[in-house]
Amino acid sequence: MARCDVCGNDYDKAFSIQGPRGSGTFDSFECAIHALAPVCAHCRCRIIGHGAEHDGVFYCCAHCARHAGVDGLDDRI
Repeated sequence: MARCDVCGNDYDKAFSIQGPRGSGTFDSFECAIHALAPVCAHCRCRIIGHGAEHDGVFYCCAHCARHAGVDGLDDRI
């Protein structure tokens, strides 16, 4: 069995992820999101979907980007 890097649970169905934001072994998607998902620069929520990026800064949506002073990002076109 493998131990989750976030919660420490020793679980027979744990999985590993390797990606540009890091890597680790997790017992659930919840723990993987907690460890690897970027955080919105405006509201601080974890970005689980596509989100938006401007100059290397991540936002969960165009609304948060606008509040941070970013122009030209839209949630839909």
